[in-house]
Amino acid sequence: MAAYIIRRVFGAVLLLLVVSAVTFAIFFLVPKLGGQTADQLATQYVGKDANPESVAAIKRNLGLDQPIAVQYWDYIKGLVVGADYKFGPDATRCDAPCFGYSFKSHVEVWPQLTERIPVSFSLAVGAAVIWLIFGVTTGVISALRKGKPIDRISMFIALAGVSLPIFFTGQVLNALFVYEIPIWDAIEYVPFTENPADWAWHLILPWVSLAFLFSALYARLTRAGMLETMGEDYIRTARAKGLKETTVVAKHGLRAALTPIVTIFGMDFGTLVGSAVLTETVFSLQGIGAYAVQSIKDNDLPIVMGVTLVAAFFIVFCNLVVDLVYAAIDPRVRYS
Repeated sequence: MAAYIIRRVFGAVLLLLVVSAVTFAIFFLVPKLGGQTADQLATQYVGKDANPESVAAIKRNLGLDQPIAVQYWDYIKGLVVGADYKFGPDATRCDAPCFGYSFKSHVEVWPQLTERIPVSFSLAVGAAVIWLIFGVTTGVISALRKGKPIDRISMFIALAGVSLPIFFTGQVLNALFVYEIPIWDAIEYVPFTENPADWAWHLILPWVSLAFLFSALYARLTRAGMLETMGEDYIRTARAKGLKETTVVAKHGLRAALTPIVTIFGMDFGTLVGSAVLTETVFSLQGIGAYAVQSIKDNDLPIVMGVTLVAAFFIVFCNLVVDLVYAAIDPRVRYS
């Protein structure tokens, strides 16, 4: 088991290095191949009052005139041990992990990301709890009552949930419960450490908006998995032994049906933490997704790269956790 964990962790680190290399190439190598010069990139750091002397100084101090391999090494080194930047006569220390400085605000990217990660993480955690509880429960009930009215109603609601986009359900919830029936004065993020009750209260609508889509998908997946599992020979054997139906369903049926659920949950959760763009935009939450959209509009390259790598980290990390959970759910994975 220890060897399996070490292999998976090593693979995750290697994958992150590959992602960083590809991201760096997209933002630096591809534009260079397309004709963008180091002077044009340095001009974005200087701003509107750029002159040849300041552009040349920025290009030299940031290493933009160096070969692409040297630039990438400096970038990785900055992520690990930090870097020194010179935007004038004095050097500025950018502590690790250093994602550089914003073109627009000229402040470090990483502190801005850390301010927004709790917002996106809170949004993903709350929605994930809701969609797992309702989605898996609905899927199990529908599978056990196949063809009955509750099965048809549940699958109809699930189909509606999958079909309706988040920006539609989010706007409907906003219109109903913020403007028409003002249960919430406004949707805003309250840090969990300040007031856990207010933290949950102000995130209920975004959670429900996200969970409605995902719980519908998880209900359909759980139903399909349970229908297949409950027809297996070992389920009939368990029932023949006289085990309680709840034990047969929970211990033997649901556990076997959880494998695809765990797979897609790891991907969905990691993606949401890094890029819940629509939900954050609809409810005006200042998370990573909304930050990424604004940085793309501003053509703020360091922020776009930072958001990309942070989002990739969460996705890779969640998939690593999924691999380890596999080993706990199905012992055969440990020896594969």
